[in-house]
Amino acid sequence: MGTFARRLIGAAALDASVYEGIEADRSAIGQALLVVLLSSAAAGVASGAGAWPRAATFLPVTIIALVSWLLWAMLVYQIGGRILPEPETRVDFPQVLRTLGFAAAPGLIQALGAVPSLTRVVFALSWIWMLAAMVTAVRHALDYRSLARTLLVCGLAALLAVGMALVLGLIFGPTAN
Repeated sequence: MGTFARRLIGAAALDASVYEGIEADRSAIGQALLVVLLSSAAAGVASGAGAWPRAATFLPVTIIALVSWLLWAMLVYQIGGRILPEPETRVDFPQVLRTLGFAAAPGLIQALGAVPSLTRVVFALSWIWMLAAMVTAVRHALDYRSLARTLLVCGLAALLAVGMALVLGLIFGPTAN
């Protein structure tokens, strides 16, 4: 099994050593972006629940998911790395992008949400799983010892990112016909 597959599985399994390796590997940025693109596309596929998603739904949902991840990563970096760092925190934005990119790995299951009877359950499960992966990623990217601080940073960044995603969704998202 290749490095990418091992990282993908390890990130989804919340393996701390995988996140440490991703944090340290500057060449992993392309792989991290691929995970985010695949996860965003999976959300787009599921947005058409019951039918092959139309471009009018798939593209906006995929783009909003991608932009939301980028916003969330920037917020984590700013809040966790600059406003609420721990003494051990030494971070740069690419580290945050790499670790949070792989934390999107559980989002790949969102494609199963294309089955109408599974959509809500799959989205709920994937979001909870991705949140756990994001907490793990943030803790390692920011070198936090405190789980409480990690949760605070994740919560603040998530609230701001979700708010921005909702605004983007209202502006650019598909409309009901």
